Amino acid sequence: MLHFLKRNPIKIGILLLLILVWLFCLPSNLFKEPTSTVLKSREGLMLGARIADDGQWRFPKQDSVSHRFEKCILNFEDEYFYWHPGFNPIAISKALWENLTTHERRGGSTLTQQVIRLARKNQKRTYWEKLIEIFQATRLEFRSSKKEILNLYTTNAPFGGNVVGLETASWRYFGISSEDLSWGQAAALAVLPNAPSLIFPGKNEKILKEKRDRLLLKLFKNKIIDETTYDLALAEKLPGKPLALPEIAPHLTEKLRNDDKGTQLTSTIPFTLQQQMNEIARKNYENLRQNEIHNLSILILDVNTREVLAYVGNSPTTAEHNHYVDIIQRPRSTGSILKPFLYAAMLDEGTLLPNSLVADVPTSINGYQPQNFDKKFNGAVPANVALARSLNVPAVRMLQDYGLQKFYHKLQKIQLKDVNKSAGYYGLSLILGGAESSLWNITTAYAGMASTLNHFNASSSEYYPNEFLEPIYHLGKKVNFGDHQFQPEVFQAGAIYHTLKTLEEVNRPTGEENWNFFSHSQAISWKTGTSYGFKDAWAVGLNSKFVVGVWVGNADGEGRPGLTGLQAAAPILFEAFDKLPKASRFNIPYDELIEAEVCTQSGHLAGIYCDKVKKEWIPKNGTRTEACPYHKQVFLDESEQFQVNSSCYEFAAMKATNWFSLPPIMEYYYASKHPEYKNIPPFKSGCLKEGEQLMQFIYPKRNEAILLPKNFKEQTNPVVFKLAHHNPNTTVYWYLDKKFITTTQTFHELLYEPEPGKHSLTATDQEGNSITQEILIEKN
Repeated sequence: MLHFLKRNPIKIGILLLLILVWLFCLPSNLFKEPTSTVLKSREGLMLGARIADDGQWRFPKQDSVSHRFEKCILNFEDEYFYWHPGFNPIAISKALWENLTTHERRGGSTLTQQVIRLARKNQKRTYWEKLIEIFQATRLEFRSSKKEILNLYTTNAPFGGNVVGLETASWRYFGISSEDLSWGQAAALAVLPNAPSLIFPGKNEKILKEKRDRLLLKLFKNKIIDETTYDLALAEKLPGKPLALPEIAPHLTEKLRNDDKGTQLTSTIPFTLQQQMNEIARKNYENLRQNEIHNLSILILDVNTREVLAYVGNSPTTAEHNHYVDIIQRPRSTGSILKPFLYAAMLDEGTLLPNSLVADVPTSINGYQPQNFDKKFNGAVPANVALARSLNVPAVRMLQDYGLQKFYHKLQKIQLKDVNKSAGYYGLSLILGGAESSLWNITTAYAGMASTLNHFNASSSEYYPNEFLEPIYHLGKKVNFGDHQFQPEVFQAGAIYHTLKTLEEVNRPTGEENWNFFSHSQAISWKTGTSYGFKDAWAVGLNSKFVVGVWVGNADGEGRPGLTGLQAAAPILFEAFDKLPKASRFNIPYDELIEAEVCTQSGHLAGIYCDKVKKEWIPKNGTRTEACPYHKQVFLDESEQFQVNSSCYEFAAMKATNWFSLPPIMEYYYASKHPEYKNIPPFKSGCLKEGEQLMQFIYPKRNEAILLPKNFKEQTNPVVFKLAHHNPNTTVYWYLDKKFITTTQTFHELLYEPEPGKHSLTATDQEGNSITQEILIEKN
């Protein structure tokens, strides 16, 4: 051997060089062309696709090659594929002989050689090019399996026009996956890469049919198919004009293209459920567009896996009405949809009990004057009723009590990423739609509350640190909730349970009475929201298994009468739940609740003067709240018509009794809606305690400038001054700048037109009790 090496150094060098060239003659990635973006359902059905950047329909490489197509392509192109080393000497010899002796031109190329030719993109058919193909084909055979080479061929072979690859051709010509191809369809596609120009609607059909039929006959003769299959395959239609690809989830397909272009993804979405949501969207769109409402979106998540189960990014409207806008990802005014998070936060901190009375009275905070949907006031209303009825004034007052900055911090923790300006920028309007968020983030936040409760009940009273994380739509991918911990990420389970329980018994403001027509076969906690100007309608519903989010409106922000959460979005929400499997109610998290005595009338912890008390399970921190402030002990005279005290009445003759009494302004509105409410008796003359509040101004509010309104004739209208008094039968004397104006009885309202400027308004009752307030009058 050494003697041979010494005598033939040049030959050895050439051989080594040839081996090196052979080893490195192929790039690591033969095909670098961009691929299409393909989205499939969890069953593997097509949901949508996007064309590759080079304008070709070229699907990413599949995991395997269809059995029928494999038999067809091997019998048509390369019968000895599994036995040759990359080239077939016999086939090449025959092709060379025919090329020399006839006018026909044959290549005799194996599938491996054709893969090399496709990768090289060299259209010249020379003998030198053929040698290069053979050389590189042997290298490809050495480094790749036969299955891999066949997959490379079926992925990159041309099938006519801008259709590249078997899977692409199957969908474009037959509307099915390559795995579902019949023998006739597989044979028709197998002959195309050899002459892809044969595909042209109305032309070349005879040639294409002859080629397909010859292949089918060969399959029959080789006993790959039986006679019946052969006859049926001959009768099948040929591929014609390319079909449109399915668009079952177009906006999620587009999201995939933006997130991970050129990939094929099997999603978490069940095909049938997505189709059902599309049909619900289509049907409701037909109704909504009659009111010039053109856009809607539906998102369904699995609470426990956080998988996306349905994704309808927009209604089937036209391009004129922004059909291509993915509303699920677009920030919109939140309306009232954030109120449950405030309610949960206050329960969690122990600043509120589920049924505590909260004020619902005219309110002005630094010039901001919230209004309820019906423009009316209730005086006082249980907190859970205020949430269920989506009352605005109590929500604003609750936010002020809880703290704007603290609530803003909670919204950051539940991942409302579009609430990205400072708390001061939004102000108290934050709770009424002053901020924007997307349906994606809102639905995710509700799912986070539900899964917090589920995980607590299922994990021996422990929490996870990552409840409010991004949903997933990639099948097989798992969300990471983290390791167990003893503290919740945001809200404790007890606060969440009471919030969701309240939303099960949801009611709506006056003017939206039709809410109770939405009866349902399963328990659902749901909340609607309507933004200012009727521009956004929201509905979010959830149970222990699913959360459904719905948005309805116009993508361009145009408001429409009747565009409310209840009328426009809630019907879609309940139709969606009808298509979902039933789920159980949320379990009660007893380990985060404590049984306490609660005042029946006020909803506060029972005080010593509460006559009617009941036991309720409240969040543990609820024990921090104050005892009932509205029940007190009063002393009456023998006739029980007046309040008295020891300084003005004989102690032995006084009668002690417990009384439920609200502050005057709350009492003013509350009493009109609660006929059972009894006004506390007035003080007997000379018996009023120092500091006792008997009356309050309803209007004007403190620190509020009053603008004198004008009518259509440009005449200035008078101002309405309003007063609430504990004793409605008293007479009140009104003064402006110490000048007497008039008296009022029972309904203490005064029409008056003061001069512009600063004034002092005084009201004095018949017992000589007075209140004074400075006011500023401005002219329009």
